[in-house]
Amino acid sequence: MSDAAQPTAAEVRAAAEAVKAALDRHLDAVERRSGEDDPAVYAAFNELAATAEVYDELLYDTYDEVTPFEIPGDDTLPAYAGPDEPSALSVLIRRDYAVVEPQRLLSQAQRVADLDPDVDVETEPGTHGGAEGLVGRSVHAALGVLFGEYEPDEIASRHKEFGLEEGDSTLWVSAAEEPSEPGEWLSAPFEQADPQRVICRFDVSAVFDEEDEDGEDGDDEDEGDDGEDDGDELDVQDAGGDEERGADGPSRVRRR
Repeated sequence: MSDAAQPTAAEVRAAAEAVKAALDRHLDAVERRSGEDDPAVYAAFNELAATAEVYDELLYDTYDEVTPFEIPGDDTLPAYAGPDEPSALSVLIRRDYAVVEPQRLLSQAQRVADLDPDVDVETEPGTHGGAEGLVGRSVHAALGVLFGEYEPDEIASRHKEFGLEEGDSTLWVSAAEEPSEPGEWLSAPFEQADPQRVICRFDVSAVFDEEDEDGEDGDDEDEGDDGEDDGDELDVQDAGGDEERGADGPSRVRRR
């Protein structure tokens, strides 16, 4: 950061005052809370976290100092604002992958294409043609062939065969007042995703494994007598923010 862009001492002081005011508002909201999911408490919490983060950044930029506070990530669902008796629902899914073995990906896609050489694929952006002998040279085309051939759930269960490595994934079950009209949202399928209408969500991330390592003493209570885990079944805890572990790795379920 250049000298011209350095925050002033007055800006740091103002940020500190903002944190103090946010603390007061948060405590006031907690004292007046109307229930476990009081939206006022949720809003005050987010405001406090945001002001504390701004103060921490300005303090570091100006004085090369940090606060002793760790700003937690938002691991809770916002207050539910959907219908009490939903008559429809939407299931929103995101799965991230890294292409870690391109040659395996190309080989698998070429095998599919060889069985149907006349399939039309986008071998390069904006360029279409027959798949035979082509997808084995283009990762872009190979991905199009594989995701066109297999269902997303099959890709997820066989990702290693396709040279892919799983990243984070999430599934949202969102309530709706009534079913959508055919084709109504296809042009912008995720535009109306509203966290306040989520009934439950299922998250998978390596970060949950890291959290477990920080808090566990190394004992594996889920192992059987032979010391091996049964990777085909999920271990479900009943507490809110349930954690599960299955073949896909560490995960977390958040329910209303």
